[in-house]
Amino acid sequence: MRYVKPFELFHDLMKTTQKERGRLMGLDVGDKYVGLALSDFDNKIASPFSVLLRKKNNVDLMADDFKSLISRYSLKGFVIGIPYSWHEVSSDACQVNVFINNLHRTNMLEGLNYTFWNESFSSKSVDLIIKSLNFKHPVHSKTMLDKFAAVGILQGYLDYANKKTKLITPDQSMTS
Repeated sequence: MRYVKPFELFHDLMKTTQKERGRLMGLDVGDKYVGLALSDFDNKIASPFSVLLRKKNNVDLMADDFKSLISRYSLKGFVIGIPYSWHEVSSDACQVNVFINNLHRTNMLEGLNYTFWNESFSSKSVDLIIKSLNFKHPVHSKTMLDKFAAVGILQGYLDYANKKTKLITPDQSMTS
């Protein structure tokens, strides 16, 4: 796994031909679950995908899950939500960094690029919507929250990257 700056991930993806182009996956990393969102092949729309149980004691299993998803869904990169704070490093941000470092140490996701995207308030805004649905089981509510928080992270990133791409090359398509 290799960290790249946010726009670099998207720019590199858009330089590929339509056949080579893959998708991006958004990750909302929590204590127990990792919410996943998946982009379309044009990398314009994020959709809720799934939730993985976070396996803190055996990160190899989690890396294996990701490896399977990468090949099955033509994933080219991860957009990982991380809460930004102007003044201090939050415990949630530390947790995300530990998770990424642990995945990196498995060496199972080599060649995959990832970037971070500000997830501040993504869970809180989704939580307001989810509460009104009155799920009977708290796990359903929590997993829906994680999936849709991942959608918010990925969609925010895609909107930013697509808009920046249009500003840089207003008369040209970045596809080859």
